[in-house]
Amino acid sequence: QVQLVESGGGLVQPGGSLRLSCVASGRRFSLNTMGWYRQTPGEQRELVATITTGGATNYADSVKGRFTISRDNVKNTVFLQMNSLKPEDTAVYYCNADGRHYSYIWSDKQNYWGQGTQVTVSS
Repeated sequence: QVQLVESGGGLVQPGGSLRLSCVASGRRFSLNTMGWYRQTPGEQRELVATITTGGATNYADSVKGRFTISRDNVKNTVFLQMNSLKPEDTAVYYCNADGRHYSYIWSDKQNYWGQGTQVTVSS
């Protein structure tokens, strides 16, 4: 199995910045695309950004130009640099990874999710 643990969330003022981190851990695993999603109360979880193993990125229109996703393949970590934060960015942010894990044999392709980290943008 693969565990994803997010960190870096918190309370910031509009226009401020935060950097979220997500570390993947497990006995043995291989990850492909990783990404960030967010969810507000009463809403569906939505895509924020994704990044492939090779570094190709994709962003939601609402965060283009403000957020930057990156990853460290050696450390099995994905980051989300959030600049020019707006109150509308307030949400629980979840880390996601596509991959497989080893337990006697390699698993099927799976999506792994973190527990989420709260980001609140307010003055």
